Amino acid sequence: MKPIVFLGGGRITGALLSGLQRARYCRPVIVYDRHSEKLRDLRKTYGVTVEHDLDRATANAGLLIIAVRPGSVSDLLREIDSMQRGTSAVSLAAGVPLASLRKQLPSVHWARAMPSPACRSLHGLTALTFSPGFPTARKAEIRQFFGAVGQVLEIAESKFDVFTVTYSSSHGYHALATLTTAAEKLGLDRKTALTAAAHALADGILAWRDANVSLDALLQEATTPGGIAAAVMKTMDGAGYRKVIENGLAAGLVKARTNAVHAQLATAKRLAKRNKRTKG
Repeated sequence: MKPIVFLGGGRITGALLSGLQRARYCRPVIVYDRHSEKLRDLRKTYGVTVEHDLDRATANAGLLIIAVRPGSVSDLLREIDSMQRGTSAVSLAAGVPLASLRKQLPSVHWARAMPSPACRSLHGLTALTFSPGFPTARKAEIRQFFGAVGQVLEIAESKFDVFTVTYSSSHGYHALATLTTAAEKLGLDRKTALTAAAHALADGILAWRDANVSLDALLQEATTPGGIAAAVMKTMDGAGYRKVIENGLAAGLVKARTNAVHAQLATAKRLAKRNKRTKG
């Protein structure tokens, strides 16, 4: 079986490799990166094959995973010369649309994926979207790959940016840190505050998942009229809690759409240069 090739050895690659290792995933994996120290660390930690040459990495890839920052995608694709026609490629770059990817490498079957770093512990969540005409068998292959480290959802590309700003585990980390700090200010020690805050967030949500009870019903159960939880939530809502969340997601959405604009401009410049060389 041809290997899965990661182009980029950053954080999300490390998280996926950690999850795949835990899941005992057996398909060969190769990682390419410009930075030798990253490759050395990944090989030592996860036992993967590393490649310092981009052409060698892409020449025989069965599945290519673009795992670089959005601003680096165009430059990376410009450097790719050795690519078999019909290869499947998955971009993990937030905000970079399929249309831009197809324009730069039209011979490739393109998909986008947004995997959570929580995949390192097999609790991941990955959104997938595929370009038109993507082979059915290869769709199944990609679902299986990301499914090895957590839940997989297929959604329309038009919903991808909203999903991206909503699903991030950073919301949970941020809430955990904020709730813990507030409890410390009221007198709890750090360890106890963390334990209480983690239970409020993680265990409560797990109970919702496992109990097959609606969220509205659980909220009603938790907020006894005149009770402590009711007072807490009323005060938080009155202070603009919901609006703060809405504003945060809106800011993330603007950033994701800015990435898309930059990707389209970079693609247009690349194609203009190519056409100029051809006419010359």
